[in-house]
This record gives sequence, C-alpha cells and structure tokens, in this order.
Amino acid sequence: MGAPHRPTRPEPDRPAPAPGPFERAADAARDGLHALKPRLRGWLHTGMAPVVLAGGVVLVVLAPSPLARLAAVIYAITSLLLFTVSAVYHRGRWSPRVLAVLRRLDHSNIFLIIAGTYTPIALLAMQGGPRIAVLVVVWTGAVLGVVFRIFWLSAPRWLYTPLYVGLGWVAVFVLPQILGGGGTAALVLVLAGGLAYTLGGLVYALKRPRLNPHWFGFHEVFHALTVVGYTAQYIAVSFVTYRVA
Repeated sequence: MGAPHRPTRPEPDRPAPAPGPFERAADAARDGLHALKPRLRGWLHTGMAPVVLAGGVVLVVLAPSPLARLAAVIYAITSLLLFTVSAVYHRGRWSPRVLAVLRRLDHSNIFLIIAGTYTPIALLAMQGGPRIAVLVVVWTGAVLGVVFRIFWLSAPRWLYTPLYVGLGWVAVFVLPQILGGGGTAALVLVLAGGLAYTLGGLVYALKRPRLNPHWFGFHEVFHALTVVGYTAQYIAVSFVTYRVA
C-alpha cells in the first residue's frame, strides 16, 4: 500500500502588490488636480447636456424638409458631443491617460461645433457659391483643427485659441447671405453668439477673471459664455430652419 493521501492545504490568498512609486505619484497628481478645481467646474455643461439633447430632438423632428432635417442632425450631434464630453471631462476624476484622451476630445469638439453650427446656416440660408465656400472652409478647418489638437495637445493657448475664434468668424464674409436667407433676427443672434464665444475665448486664453478660485474661476466664466453663445446661435439656427418651411 502507498502512503496515505494527505489533503493539501489551500494556499492563503496573496495580498495585492503595493502600488509602485509611479502609480502613487499619478494618484497624488490626480487627487491634487481634482482638489484644485473650483467646485462648480463642469456643472454648467453638465446641466446643458440634457437641454441640448432635447433641443436637438425638437429641431430634427420639426425640420420642414429632408435637407433641413439633415442639417439639424449634424448640428444636434456636434452640439451634444460638445457638452457631454465637456461634462464627463470636467466632472470626473480620471487617470492621466484617460484625462489626456478626454482633453483631446473636448478641445476637438470646439472645432466640430463651429462647423456644425454653420452647416444649417449654409445649407438653408445660402445658395450657390457662398453655400459651398462656407461648408468647405468650416469643415476643412474643423478637420484640420481636430488633427492639430489630437497630435499637439500641449500647444500653447495663445496659438490654438485664435484658431477657434478665426474659424468661428467666417460669418463676416457672408453677412448679406445670412440676412437674406435667415432674416434680421437670425443674423443678429449669430453675431451675438459669436461675440459671446469670442469673449469666452479671451477669458480662456488670459485665464482671467478669477472670481472665486474655490467655486467659480475663469474657466467657469468661459463655460458660462459658451452657454450664452450656444443659446443665441441655437435660436438663430431655429429661425433659419423654420424660415424655409
């Protein structure tokens, strides 16, 4: 007979390895950045996201023609991307790698919302050469801008902020067309929204004013101005959309 079988004892669970110095440094940096953010960081865009979704659905459903519906879909998608990605980026506590991805998306979406806003204005308020020129310029600029922000995330603010502003003011070259196809109210709202966006870009570039670093800093002022600019231009897009009914 062989030796009696002895039951093997289960090995005790091994404790998880302690985080290394790089992991600890990354965690500390992430916690530090989160603690430095004003408490209202990201809440304006978080609140706007469902409003933008509802507004986009209304615009698409009530669009009076297939062309208007296509323009509304493009505008609604770029709008929702802007506010939802911004909300996720600014409200979450992310690892450095995820944070870099979200920042690329967040900055890229600014180019997309500019092109997305011009799409219904060009398609529905313009004809012929001006329509084609505006669409080519804004979408080419948006694609190049997205590539630029994806591959050069560390570019200085003084370099990429004017690119947003410059692309956004393509309207100055087609003011008569916007007036003729969209009406006075639409033109005024496009310009008012552009001014709000531009002022927001200036606040972002200069990092001023810092109203309350614990609650409402310069970045919150920037976000507030983007909400104002977006609201004005959403109404303008609505006027242009329903005017062609």
